[in-house]
Amino acid sequence: MTIEQNNPLAGSEKTFLPPAIRAKPRLRRDEAVVYLEMMHGITLAVASLARMACHGGGPQYQKFNRSPLYLKADLDAWAAEKLGQPINNTSGASHD
Repeated sequence: MTIEQNNPLAGSEKTFLPPAIRAKPRLRRDEAVVYLEMMHGITLAVASLARMACHGGGPQYQKFNRSPLYLKADLDAWAAEKLGQPINNTSGASHD
């Protein structure tokens, strides 16, 4: 399943995102958490995203000087991986 199929909001970016975030190819951490919430319904604090950057488990990012910058495609891929496949009953869910 592609990211577009797994994301009901794919293609409607213009409707949900603030213009400042829509226009940028790379997002700062505070913008990345807005993007994840608006596009994928994933609510994170900026501090949580920063902690994941230090300890692992977060989306890929690039650095410009001291600023972490996230590509939207990397945020989408991370969200799709974390969300997993849709299920319609609890017997289809994996239990960790």
